Amino acid sequence: MTEADFLATTRTFYDAIAEDYADLFKEELANRPLERAVLGVFAELVEGDGPVADLGCGPGRTTARLAALGLPVFGVDLSESMLAIARRENPGLRFEQGSMLELDLPDGALAGALSFYSSIHTPVDQLPSLFAEFHRVLAPGAPLLVAFQAGEEHRHHDRPFGHPVSLTFQRRRPEDMADLLTAAGFALVSRTVREPDPALDETSQQAFLIARKPG
Repeated sequence: MTEADFLATTRTFYDAIAEDYADLFKEELANRPLERAVLGVFAELVEGDGPVADLGCGPGRTTARLAALGLPVFGVDLSESMLAIARRENPGLRFEQGSMLELDLPDGALAGALSFYSSIHTPVDQLPSLFAEFHRVLAPGAPLLVAFQAGEEHRHHDRPFGHPVSLTFQRRRPEDMADLLTAAGFALVSRTVREPDPALDETSQQAFLIARKPG
């Protein structure tokens, strides 16, 4: 199957900036108490001892956080350069290359999954397919956490860190994302939106939706 253009563009972008990105955001969760709290809630909602997938894991910081909370978690990402950093910094964890739209997992294999700011490069017309894939790989009753920048104006990054690449970061309205999750068969559990933090150079609200595949 021919790879979608947006997947190739996203992979190329993150392969180019991986080391700079990882260095810039190395203390990301340390400075975000609400994000840590949301991850804690998600971890408590996971039942059983089945695997949990961090989909679009990047350099593996969120994967490591969930592992520290006791989850049997592994990471999946498009970018081999990001995965190299994740494996280097977390040698005890598993990281795999792959697309969130076509996961190499059986139906109902996961006890939980999260897309932590990783759906923001997926075109809006592909989100139903993305959420349908999340629904397919989750076991009945399993939770899903989706985090993203809230809003309606997208942000384009051109030549970040001086690299000759560019990518659009798409912002979403929480109510629209909730509707898409419901249409994919999920039941919404919680909706959290926090205001932008000037100390973190944020310009948009941050949204966190937790949903569950009905049991």
